[in-house]
Amino acid sequence: MKKATPVQTIVAIGIGAALFFVLGRFVAIPSPVPNTYISIQYGLLAFMAALFGPLAGALIGLIGHALIDFSYGWGIWWSWVIASAVFGAVMGFVSRKLAIANGSFEKKDIALFNVFQVIAHLISWVVIAPVLDIVMYAEPANKVFVQGLVGGAANIVTTAIVGTLLCVAYAATKPKKGSLKEEN
Repeated sequence: MKKATPVQTIVAIGIGAALFFVLGRFVAIPSPVPNTYISIQYGLLAFMAALFGPLAGALIGLIGHALIDFSYGWGIWWSWVIASAVFGAVMGFVSRKLAIANGSFEKKDIALFNVFQVIAHLISWVVIAPVLDIVMYAEPANKVFVQGLVGGAANIVTTAIVGTLLCVAYAATKPKKGSLKEEN
């Protein structure tokens, strides 16, 4: 597939950030750990980053998460917003190895997508978010690492389900290479 144009990428960022916000704000399920939710928007983010690349992934995560935090009224929690942006960027980089846009998303691609998303979530939620919470907000380490582990685990599961389903469904809409034949 040809690379997305700048206009397509900007539109994808706007739509992706809006969908990320709606899913994160209105479809979030509270977890037993305070200020931590089971969220399905990361499956969408992984899918959009796989299609439109690391810049789009980072901006969708950054803008969408900032809007979620702002809408709750507690202020923007930049450590977690940055972690969402990092997740989107990492998925955009590593998903270049997948052929989703070409109509191919087979078992090997599904496995790679999920290995990538697990690694990206672990980097974002078990390392970046807790460390930034400690550095930026002087939060207690035991609290933020528990939040990061719970949030990261929930995000891994929801991305495995929602992200994989979105990728499979999208790839199924694309004609496979060589599948179209000219009629006589």
